[in-house]
Amino acid sequence: MAPTELRELKSQLQELLKKGFIRPNYRQLNRITIKNSYPLLRIDDLFDQLKVSAEGVKVDPSKIQAVVEWRPPKSPTGVRSFLGLAGYYRRFVKGFSIIASPLTKLLQKEVNFIWEGKEYVVYSDASRNGLGCILMQKGKVIYYASRKLKPHELNYLTHDLELAAVVFALKIWPHYLYGETCHIFTDHKSLKYLGSQKKLNLRQRRWLELIKDYDWTIDYHPGKANVVIDALSQ
Repeated sequence: MAPTELRELKSQLQELLKKGFIRPNYRQLNRITIKNSYPLLRIDDLFDQLKVSAEGVKVDPSKIQAVVEWRPPKSPTGVRSFLGLAGYYRRFVKGFSIIASPLTKLLQKEVNFIWEGKEYVVYSDASRNGLGCILMQKGKVIYYASRKLKPHELNYLTHDLELAAVVFALKIWPHYLYGETCHIFTDHKSLKYLGSQKKLNLRQRRWLELIKDYDWTIDYHPGKANVVIDALSQ
């Protein structure tokens, strides 16, 4: 068949497909298709693992009881066993590999296995230009982080900006801070009493719900005493 005839035939077939007069025949394709040897999860089965309450949809505690009650590992073998169990929930947890990265690093040959309960320290600060925070442990800096304010954040009051800096730190380092003791220092003294404040706006209430998931303590630290974190927020 000549190229011009082939193009004409293709054009006519596409027009017939659009009008619904003909449809593709997948019989030849089905003959060479390799069927998946693993059964696909049914939506009903996935819903059975969730629990619906007034607070929203969350995983049924009974389904993750083994993960929650798992004892801290004492060797790389213990870490590998835990990751094998928790890996099942990879499909349900956004950024699972990032969250589990501190554990996977312990499986590397050149890394010494050290499991300590030393608390993390976070220094946070905010300005009219941006947010900044530092993550530390045992007096050593682990990470620096900063970002510019988003357009809607330019209208925040000082209290909300300083609280936004704390939330910013918790959101970018959950794989370090979740489940660990976290000591947060801020140069905004009123945040020290955040847990006991009764009059909160909707934004502050939403952020407080997120913060409550962590084992945290907030203390006042004068901004002039920490030039580095102050510079990060500029």
